[in-house]
Amino acid sequence: MHALQVNGMEVTMLVRDADTANPSVRTIASRLLKKLPFFLERLTIFLANRFSKKNLFEVSTANFGFDITKRAEFKEADVVHLHWVNQGMLSLSTIQKIVRSGKKIVWTMHDMWPLTGICHYSGECRRYVSNCGNCPLLQMPAENDISRGTFQKKEKIYSNAGIQFVCCSNWLLQQVHSSALFPGNLIIQIPNPINTQLFTPGDAIQARKRLGLPLDKKLILFGAYSITDQRKGIRYLIEATHLLADLKDKVELVFCGVAKQELLDIIGLNTKSLGYISDQATMISVYQAVDCFVIPSLEENLPNMIMEAMSCGVPCVGFRTGGIPEMIMHGETGYVADYKSSEDLAKGIRSMVSPEETPFRKTARTFVLEHYSETAVADKYRQIYEKRLFKK
Repeated sequence: MHALQVNGMEVTMLVRDADTANPSVRTIASRLLKKLPFFLERLTIFLANRFSKKNLFEVSTANFGFDITKRAEFKEADVVHLHWVNQGMLSLSTIQKIVRSGKKIVWTMHDMWPLTGICHYSGECRRYVSNCGNCPLLQMPAENDISRGTFQKKEKIYSNAGIQFVCCSNWLLQQVHSSALFPGNLIIQIPNPINTQLFTPGDAIQARKRLGLPLDKKLILFGAYSITDQRKGIRYLIEATHLLADLKDKVELVFCGVAKQELLDIIGLNTKSLGYISDQATMISVYQAVDCFVIPSLEENLPNMIMEAMSCGVPCVGFRTGGIPEMIMHGETGYVADYKSSEDLAKGIRSMVSPEETPFRKTARTFVLEHYSETAVADKYRQIYEKRLFKK
């Protein structure tokens, strides 16, 4: 939104949860009502999953949500731009209403959900290539389970809808091309933008003092909303830290996110947990304070934390999966490790915290300026909007 606004476009953003005083960001419901669709959808999944909480947040059905088509912001809009609409934000029936309204629609995909039945990341499952069903994330998968039903609802909505779909990464673009939901649909790739004037290198010593971090050690950052989410690869990070045990007196691992003490106790390096950070200024200080960012995720689209870290001049280490190799230029802006190899992950981390001066900080920042700046990304979206609006 900010990228488009500073480039001359009028934008209003509708969200389920607003944590900003920005007048352009508006919540879709009262505090009392906004979580109701979320709970109703989770209950539906819980019941379909035979009262099991397993994978409860790995899937979404979008059978509940808010009808935004009655709002003034929707009625006044020339273009409706969808982003991540799950967990009680928009239902599939609302998306169908948006299509029927005749509005020009752009939909940026931030994970695989728009191209699968119900999963946000498919793992090794390829059922979305045909028709879903027998979903491995359900306790009792069946040919006509909720993944098949949701897939068929999307198929009906997408058919002749004329939606311009946008993938943030080339990796996701390849997955879209293989999905049975997308024959003939418009699909292009545009990365997420970042405010490079906010996310910028700073004084590491002052940042460490503000955060209470050691001044005399190399600091490795790991962050995730849910650190124990298997998709975030914490197992491989733990194994890698034990391979780096000889650096224990020189290196410390900084956690951002909720981390239980029993988890910290099995890390092979000294640790510092900063907890969950929602404040942007504090998060920028964290990036400015550390020497490298490690992301051992097993599935990712185009991770914002890599973009933010690199914009602050922090080299990154991650596995060769998803959109990560598109962001980390191996040997230039960081290290791309062999998939699921704790040994190679440790090797990459070691190379980033070596005492020798490296050009990684400068090249990481330069890469972001060239590829993810707000001006560059906003211009690409402007071209899409104009093409949609003036298409005959």
